[in-house]
Amino acid sequence: MTLFDSIGRTYDNTRQADERIVAQLIRLLDLEHGSTIADVGAGTGNYSVALAEAGFKIKAIELSPVMRSHARQHANVEWIAGVAEDIPLRNDSVAGVVSVLALCHFADVERAFREMARVSTQGPIVIFTFDSKAGRQTWLYEYFPYFWDTFGHIPAIEDVAEKMRANTGLTTQIITFELPSDLTDNFAAAGWRQPHLYLAEEYRSNISSFHLTDPANVDQSVERLSSDLTSGRWEVLYGDVLHLEQIDAGYCFLCAK
Repeated sequence: MTLFDSIGRTYDNTRQADERIVAQLIRLLDLEHGSTIADVGAGTGNYSVALAEAGFKIKAIELSPVMRSHARQHANVEWIAGVAEDIPLRNDSVAGVVSVLALCHFADVERAFREMARVSTQGPIVIFTFDSKAGRQTWLYEYFPYFWDTFGHIPAIEDVAEKMRANTGLTTQIITFELPSDLTDNFAAAGWRQPHLYLAEEYRSNISSFHLTDPANVDQSVERLSSDLTSGRWEVLYGDVLHLEQIDAGYCFLCAK
């Protein structure tokens, strides 16, 4: 069973499209309602459905049959088995492309960018991702360094943006996304103001970096966080974050037009 077949069974329990991420995708796409968009690495389709409900037609590209089988169906979402490096769509067949937290799992980022440009010649291409070289300034790195280190093969975000420009021929922009404290899409750093969430196996089970890390290392991380929360050490060292409404943990949008 692949990583995403395993995660797909419970994914929607903790991973729902966040309305602020959806709003930024729509703003950066800047397309007329009714436009057709490819969602590459669509997972169970939370963002595909959210964009469909906003008036777009979606080609949801996802390799995992389990992810696809657990997707909520929508009249304006067409599910297609495929990968980012070989998108099964015709040249210039969509008005734009989105991809949400999937880039770090692409086998070949540059080839994926070329494919996105092929199916949407003029763009826009909008990718929500994170900087694998960032995040070390947050308390999360103290306990869960593998949130970022697991994807250390991905270059710094400025280099990814340059690869995007070089392989699409489009002007590329990086837009920082500071994480709100009440995200509904509980990806790796989403619980930055709710450390107790990481103690729950159900919460961790839908975050890929936990699956990609040696279980003994995960257990050690969780046990140390649990101990520090119980003793009050965590609050002494990191409690200032409890007074913040948002935080920069290296997440951003890449937009090519």
